Amino acid sequence: MDRIMAKTAQQIKPGADSAFITTFRGSFTSMLRWPQLDQLWQVLREQNSKCWYIYAVGEAPPQNYADSSQLHRFINEIDKLIRQEHQEEYCGIVYADKREDPSFIKIYDPSNLGVSCGFSNNPPLPGWILSLDIPTDLSNLPQAGNRRRWWQKLFN
Repeated sequence: MDRIMAKTAQQIKPGADSAFITTFRGSFTSMLRWPQLDQLWQVLREQNSKCWYIYAVGEAPPQNYADSSQLHRFINEIDKLIRQEHQEEYCGIVYADKREDPSFIKIYDPSNLGVSCGFSNNPPLPGWILSLDIPTDLSNLPQAGNRRRWWQKLFN
């Protein structure tokens, strides 16, 4: 998966000088085990003073950060979706720039992981991003229809 992220980051051109893109291209650590993901969610729930942007890649980037109830709802719903659709003994599809004090989190869509080993000319972008920096549009391709409906139902 790390190779997927590196290749994807190299292909991203828009707003290449933004803090968001710089962080997107940076180093990330996988929440390989489910308890690590639980700990990450707990860290986010406890950071009420931070202003997180919730970005569904394929949708227009948000212009406003989420309030704490939106963030908690997103965490609960994305956790449920990941556990239902990624029925593995490991997580490995959520990455944070820092586990203990994250500012950027990439969440890969369990139904669109692409090639996790080896090389791909078309590696997937994350499905969702949580960021303290205002997002820059990453996608040239729209989300899959089922994910677009899931996203719209979550916040509409």
